[in-house]
Amino acid sequence: MAKETWKAGNMLYPLPAVMVSAADREGRANIITVAWAGTICTNPPMVSISVRPERYSYEMIRDTKEFVINLTTEKLAFATDYCGVKSGREVDKFAEMKLTKESADFVKAPLIGESPVNIECRVVKVEELGSHHMFLAEVLAVHVDDRYLDDRNRFALEKTDPIVYVHGQYFSLGQLLGSFGYSVKKAKKKKAGLR
Repeated sequence: MAKETWKAGNMLYPLPAVMVSAADREGRANIITVAWAGTICTNPPMVSISVRPERYSYEMIRDTKEFVINLTTEKLAFATDYCGVKSGREVDKFAEMKLTKESADFVKAPLIGESPVNIECRVVKVEELGSHHMFLAEVLAVHVDDRYLDDRNRFALEKTDPIVYVHGQYFSLGQLLGSFGYSVKKAKKKKAGLR
């Protein structure tokens, strides 16, 4: 097996494909699909999204310093793609995709009702890095669809059929391979007398 050297580029995949909702000061809302989103830290809870300055939602987010990350699912795959290729300058993406606007608790940007997880965010810093500007944001609240709570009140994200973005394509997630720490977990000893 040989490896080829390619020019520098972004090949860090898979990435979460999320729909980010934003609103301007007059209440006009839009959705932008973002694959460059990630966790920054746990305490305080912070996330980031990277957006091109020419995108319609960019000025909304930059001006209001608010947005909502809405996780996507197999059922939302078509809407996720549509919201990434159509401009909010030309169409109302909520109306076109028949998505439900729901009120957030702390920000004016709407939640997408069909998303199983909505993360309300407030921008604390903007890093102008080149083709994209990174919005570093504090997480203000997380909303979860209670249909996905298991009998221990744990949110079972895997049951929502989440999707990821890989080099221009959307994929659903495969089977569970292990849980965090499974590689070093000690095998349970069998109790005496039980077979």
